[in-house]
Amino acid sequence: MKATTGNFFEDFKIGQRIQHPVPRTIHGGDLAHYIALTGDRRATSSSTEVARGLGLAREVAQDLLTFHIVFGKTVGEVSLNAVANLGYAKVLFKRPVYPGDTLLAETEVVGLRELSNGKAGIVYVHSRGFNQKGQEVLSFYRWVMVDKRTTETSKIDQVPDLPKEVPASELPIPESLNLQRFPDLAWATGGRHMFEDYEIGERIHHLAGMTIEEADHTQATRLYQNTAKVHFDLHTMKESRFGKRLVYGGHVMSVCYALAGNGLENVLQMAAWNSGAHANPTFAGDTLYAWTDVLDRVELRKDLGALRLRLVGVKNADPSREEVALEIAGEGGKHAYDPRVVLVLDYWGLVPRKR
Repeated sequence: MKATTGNFFEDFKIGQRIQHPVPRTIHGGDLAHYIALTGDRRATSSSTEVARGLGLAREVAQDLLTFHIVFGKTVGEVSLNAVANLGYAKVLFKRPVYPGDTLLAETEVVGLRELSNGKAGIVYVHSRGFNQKGQEVLSFYRWVMVDKRTTETSKIDQVPDLPKEVPASELPIPESLNLQRFPDLAWATGGRHMFEDYEIGERIHHLAGMTIEEADHTQATRLYQNTAKVHFDLHTMKESRFGKRLVYGGHVMSVCYALAGNGLENVLQMAAWNSGAHANPTFAGDTLYAWTDVLDRVELRKDLGALRLRLVGVKNADPSREEVALEIAGEGGKHAYDPRVVLVLDYWGLVPRKR
């Protein structure tokens, strides 16, 4: 048999290193397609001149576009047979990616845990993305539930101790980022709020919703060359507990982050994620809304600060108009995410300071 079936849980070994195939050169069309699918309005990705005015070489690939393309490279070897992608830790956006850059990816398996039902297991990996110069542009930990070939048990349970947050002292800042001209360019972002205008404990409702269309999430997943069956194969997914295809959690993330541009226009880039969870599944036809909680703020330079933000995505309920709890009491008193909550993303964003 020449066609690959992908890796099942039994195929992974701790310490295993994987070089992922098919390098991907980023073009302006990728940036435009991403905007078409998500509505993203970040000025440094939309305008060559704004980006250059801030010291960057030219317009940059959207942070999440870079993430999704590197992530997509890992799917064939890590999560082709995934049941669900469960979470992320210590995601670092280490340097800008520009049109013309070529992205490559590699992964190390750092943990394995077999589920008690013997049907699947959790695979923990550390993946890294590089440009054509061998410079690391992105790194992240993630854990994913992967099907097993058989129900024979091995009782493997080696869960890595992953960092719960990224200290502000470790946040990557683009070396070329120069905010000297930002006061003259601030009009281009559409926002007037700077680092000092945000208070710890503040909640920002983003006051818009976006319905996920079947064509949109399918095109998005193809754009990232993500081959996971749960997003493409309706015939197979009819036999699943959902009875239909799942929307790629990264597309949910991108839509919610695009919605969050209303109120956070001057977040120039994501620097890092502390954690991320796809709290509940999203399907075509669901309408997404979002709010952001300001968790912390740290001064990085005289002209730049970092906001620690928790982006919460909600389906089929507008949290600015009706009560949506982040968590609810579950069985046995345990807390669980509200079933309408689909995304919880704790990240650091870089924001200019007032002068």
